[in-house]
Amino acid sequence: MSRGWVCNRSLIAASMLLLGTPALALDVDLQGALSEELRTDIEGGSLLIEQSTAETEMTPQELVSIAQADYKRILAVLYDYGYYGAVIGIKLDGREASSIKSVSPPSSVARADISVTPGNQFRFGTAEVGPLAPGTTLPEGFRSGETAKLSLLRDTVSATTNAWRDRGHAKAKLESQRLTARHNEGTLNATLRLDPGPRLRFGDLKVAGNSAVRTERILEIAGLPTGTVYSPDELQDAANRLRRTGTFSSVAMIEAEEVGPGDELGITARVADDKPRRFGFGGEISTIEGLSLSAFWVHRNLFGGAERLRIEAEIEGIGGDTGGTDFLLGARYQRPATFNEDTDLYILGEVEQQDEINFFSRQATIGAGIERIASDKRTYRLGVALRRANTRDAFGDDQYTLFMVPAGTTFDYRDRILDARKGYYLNADLTPFYALQGADNGLLTSVDARVYRTIGDVRTTTFALRGQLGSVLGPSLSDAPADFLFYSGGGDTVRGHDYQSLGVDVGGGQIVGGRSFLGLSAEVRFRSAGSLGYVGFFDAGYIGDESFPDGSGEWQSGAGVGLRYDTPIGPIRLDVAVPTSGDDDGSSFQVYIGIGQAF
Repeated sequence: MSRGWVCNRSLIAASMLLLGTPALALDVDLQGALSEELRTDIEGGSLLIEQSTAETEMTPQELVSIAQADYKRILAVLYDYGYYGAVIGIKLDGREASSIKSVSPPSSVARADISVTPGNQFRFGTAEVGPLAPGTTLPEGFRSGETAKLSLLRDTVSATTNAWRDRGHAKAKLESQRLTARHNEGTLNATLRLDPGPRLRFGDLKVAGNSAVRTERILEIAGLPTGTVYSPDELQDAANRLRRTGTFSSVAMIEAEEVGPGDELGITARVADDKPRRFGFGGEISTIEGLSLSAFWVHRNLFGGAERLRIEAEIEGIGGDTGGTDFLLGARYQRPATFNEDTDLYILGEVEQQDEINFFSRQATIGAGIERIASDKRTYRLGVALRRANTRDAFGDDQYTLFMVPAGTTFDYRDRILDARKGYYLNADLTPFYALQGADNGLLTSVDARVYRTIGDVRTTTFALRGQLGSVLGPSLSDAPADFLFYSGGGDTVRGHDYQSLGVDVGGGQIVGGRSFLGLSAEVRFRSAGSLGYVGFFDAGYIGDESFPDGSGEWQSGAGVGLRYDTPIGPIRLDVAVPTSGDDDGSSFQVYIGIGQAF
């Protein structure tokens, strides 16, 4: 292969000689018979082309340096397209960059001309790799007659060694490679030989790093199965368990360089503690519901075992037209790896007031339970709780005491929590309750399902759908806990309608919540090439006095448009909605502002 450049030059000696040289702009031209895709990738890999559009200008000495580095960068792109006989020329004001001495660069550089002659595109003549682990899937294209991309060789080595690692051969590696380019035939013969090494078992887990968490608790939380066959998935799971405690700022699982006696592989967990305490706050405002404020304080390592204590407070309805002021004050203690490495224990207590247009409730709840983390995407919950409440609605004042057994599951396969573009989300809760005083025995259920799909690359369009279902089974409408009943209307159900404007009319102009609820929402989210996005949406909600929606209740709907502005923490949301059906059809509009998508 012909190329006009020299690599591995040292620029240190000259770096102090040109500090006073003025910075200059640069005009760059790329020449050559290149496909559009190849040209785009070369432009993306070239530092000179990048510099031509940068706001920061560089000295001539710096431009010479990056020009000489560009030979290898462009060559790497060409190799990835199967061009192994390319000729690359880079001239700075007519001089080949490789011939310019770093100790005596020109006084100025105004223009760079890059010429690329790719030559023939090579194809695999021979494409062999082995030995292979049973069930190994080779990358698409690693076979005779296909384009001999360098990335295919890297991917093949990665796929085949990982296949051996998945079967317990932690030290699998590439033993040798023989690559022969036949320029007259335009072929590349590739023979890769692997060394799987012995099948290993996990040895003892050691802990490194100055952590305030006790070593025995780190081992319990990691849950690495010592003595079992090595598995990279098990190793990753152990690291994830430590990370999800929120106690550590970094976690690294380091494999020992040497295999121990009995084919055991020692593992070291290197951890660094995060700050033990954290606090945060947020807010949301709408024209009807008013201002909502929230704050929390977290201790990440309460007793030295990565236990977490979270205290939070919320206040809603400030200056709103949705009744009085609602508040919540709660505390939650969570201990990871209590019964096994994937099961946490929680204890909670909270006091809450809901002063709504149609009902009032003040309640205190204490409870405990377990949370099973099946994966980063799936969790299951089961607990017991005791609730004492005073309520008031159209049926009068009431006091109740309930013993509850809340259970639930969450499947969260969204790519982003605040701005999902693909995937789905499902949260389901099932709470049997036994009335120790007031009310009647029954079952409270709720389901929230969301799905997202995006088309396009730069100016994307996302379709988002949401369905909500709620039901109270057992007690009659008048005997059900007032704060268990469902309403529709507002930012979380049907935008455009007044908050909790749809319920069950019990006569005399008085409304109570329904025993059944169905909510449907659809959004089309258009994203520009910049930070702005636009949304069109439609919401519908149903409330019935029956235990399960059967169509005998009432519907309302609303529609509107929104504006989104992307920020590092999530999009800022501005929605304007109007009613399209229901009692206040077309009579008003509502404005909603917040952080993150509506759902």
